[in-house]
Amino acid sequence: MAGVQDQLEIKFRLSDGSDIGPKSFPAATSVSTLKESILAQWPKEKENGPRTVKDVKLISAGKILENNKTVGECRSPICDVPTTMHVVVQPPSLEKEKKMTSEPKQNKCICVIL
Repeated sequence: MAGVQDQLEIKFRLSDGSDIGPKSFPAATSVSTLKESILAQWPKEKENGPRTVKDVKLISAGKILENNKTVGECRSPICDVPTTMHVVVQPPSLEKEKKMTSEPKQNKCICVIL
């Protein structure tokens, strides 16, 4: 029976309310591995999906999970079956904004003479 308890059923809730999963993971699975699984299962029709593991944040019981932790270390003592983890995708860096801040701004003054 211990082998069954070492498995956690997890579903991932996306920002639009849709889910990935539920899927069963061993308690020894790292958060980084969960993120890789999310990348592999990300719905292709959704815009602004994550490109790398670094783009994904997992939240469980109100806490952002660290990549080097295991699922067993992160699980809540009050465990729902399946456990729901919220997925937050970090927006891609905006190169245009970076360029705009590096370029000198021109002051535009409109004078109205009455």
